[in-house]
Amino acid sequence: MATVTPWEVKGNIDYDKLIREFGVKPMPKLPPAFMENVLFRRNLIYAQRDFEKILEAIKKKKPFVMITGLMPSGKFHFGHKMIAEQMIFYQKLGAKVYICVADVEAYNTRNTDTAQLRDTAINEYLLNYVALGLDLSQCDFYFQSNRSLDGRKASAYYRLASMLSRHATFNEFQAVYGEITPAKMSSSLLQASDMCHAQMPEFEGPMPVVIPVGIDQDPHVRLARDMIQRFKAVPMEQISSTYNKFCPGLGGGKMSSSDPTTHIALTETPQEAAKKINKYAFSGGQATVEEHRRLGGNPEVDVAFQMLLYGLEPDDDKLAQIYQDYKSGKMLSGELKKYCIDKVSTFLEKHHKKRSQAQKIVTKFLKETGN
Repeated sequence: MATVTPWEVKGNIDYDKLIREFGVKPMPKLPPAFMENVLFRRNLIYAQRDFEKILEAIKKKKPFVMITGLMPSGKFHFGHKMIAEQMIFYQKLGAKVYICVADVEAYNTRNTDTAQLRDTAINEYLLNYVALGLDLSQCDFYFQSNRSLDGRKASAYYRLASMLSRHATFNEFQAVYGEITPAKMSSSLLQASDMCHAQMPEFEGPMPVVIPVGIDQDPHVRLARDMIQRFKAVPMEQISSTYNKFCPGLGGGKMSSSDPTTHIALTETPQEAAKKINKYAFSGGQATVEEHRRLGGNPEVDVAFQMLLYGLEPDDDKLAQIYQDYKSGKMLSGELKKYCIDKVSTFLEKHHKKRSQAQKIVTKFLKETGN
């Protein structure tokens, strides 16, 4: 039996069932530009709320915003890379990207070392974003604890979090967060402000906003949408959201920043990544070579194949051939792992060079913005 909540994802995920249970919709027909992105082309981003607003803005070349947040509590891994790729994709389509460092939430719920939270946000996340291709000139990167050096903007952001508290009930908070503490309520209101404040007059004003998340985070989005609907003090458009499938961890369950055996971090060496894949990556193969040749493997659960599916192998025809060869037993589990390791190694070698080049850009950006 599958469990999908903001704190736990486990079991065999039935995405069609999740669409029904969460009340989201399948992705609409997408314009050709979206088919250039592997995540949309392979239906790895599979559901949405009010995404038509974003498509309309793109079609008419009108401004829109993409907002995402990061929890500075661990290593930046291949699961995080999926969100970063969406940030870069939307940016190329004309979006201004807002990136919130949820350091207040992290302090309240996970880690009270504020210096470590800052270091993680910059060296694990921002540096990787830039190395992957994010343009910081079209980006608003901020910490919850220090929204802006501009007093008007900072006041608007914190004021909105306070005013939104009028438009949610204790029962709604409890339904999303379970046990309620002052820290959880404070963090959730600030999170709602993160999702909504780009539309304040001190920032961009009313316009379409898209938030890409996993469906496990949808309760947070729904709460913010409910508060926006009731909040009449400032005109705002309802926020849109998209939902990506879960990139499996090495063991087949959810990837976790706090458990290094479940992920490959983008700062790891190719040798470290290869060792992890060989040791921890769940195989869909049979117990013996003879059985595998006869019965074939299961690419649907094989983590090495799933890593290729989620973007390490961009060629759809090549991926389809690997799928058939593995399923038929022509390709062995060891051969599939080796192919995956080669792809990961090539990516990491190139990425580490880009991280070095990104360092000066990030340092200059932080100095200019006062972050």
